[in-house]
Amino acid sequence: MTISASQPDWDFIATSPELMLSSLSHMGLIEVTGEQGRSFIHGQVTTDITSLTADQWKWGAHCDPKGKMLASFRTFAIADSLFMLMPTSTLELDLPQLKKYAVFSKAELNDVSSQYQIIGVAGNEAQAFITQQFGDVSAALTLVDGGAILRDGQRFILIIANDKAAALISASQQTLVDAKAWQALEIKAGYPNIDASHSGQYVAQMCNLQAIDGISFNKGCYMGQETIARMKYRGGNKRALYILSGTTSTTINTETQLEIALEDGFRRGGNIIECVQQGENILLTAVLANDTENTANLRIADDESSQLSIIELPYSLADA
Repeated sequence: MTISASQPDWDFIATSPELMLSSLSHMGLIEVTGEQGRSFIHGQVTTDITSLTADQWKWGAHCDPKGKMLASFRTFAIADSLFMLMPTSTLELDLPQLKKYAVFSKAELNDVSSQYQIIGVAGNEAQAFITQQFGDVSAALTLVDGGAILRDGQRFILIIANDKAAALISASQQTLVDAKAWQALEIKAGYPNIDASHSGQYVAQMCNLQAIDGISFNKGCYMGQETIARMKYRGGNKRALYILSGTTSTTINTETQLEIALEDGFRRGGNIIECVQQGENILLTAVLANDTENTANLRIADDESSQLSIIELPYSLADA
């Protein structure tokens, strides 16, 4: 069942309403089951699956042998099943890669996106609404009838069975908006939602996974660990994820190139990871050289009149 969503009719880049329900139709869900399901995933990804508790979710990444991220995801468990939430375009590439190795374990992996509605809830009234509908949701992960709620500060991701979704939306008395408004909040959080166009391009630290607790440096071996560990302990990483906002007269996407002003003119500056656009206003995350100053002058490659400014990250890369 698909529930229709409308375009936001407010300035979702700059603000959000008191209560917003957003259809995260761009996100997909992998379910991992089987006797060795968790141990198999633990040996494939950057995060520590064995320490994942019943009231917790974590960021993580699945990498290739060279340490390049094939996918970034949020992971959590419902009963005996482990779930991985990631952009649909990435899921379509990553699931076959995981299955290729799963044949050697007692683990089954399936795309169960169609069995759930994935809804983002945000705004000043989000907490009150979620509490009214589901009770106490103070934990990072709360299991509910038909699914789970992932809490991320004052935002919530609802992953609920299809037959529960319509009633929830009706109770909110809100129009379900499309994913762009939610993506704007993800961008402002500095999150690395890798889509298919950048799968296999970046080592995890190049997208700040270490700063959002998406990498465990104490767990056992996993795919790409050697590169990721070497980058931490020996240095060498020259890139980082940045948040940018500005204007452009062109339509952008994650394949749009950025340029940065240097002494001899504009040169290629980096790649867009996630972006939203409302008219000429744009908000995006991009991988740039990690010594890029916050005062840097950037623009869209094919639009000389465009202007981009760096927004300070909500977390510290130095601490990470």
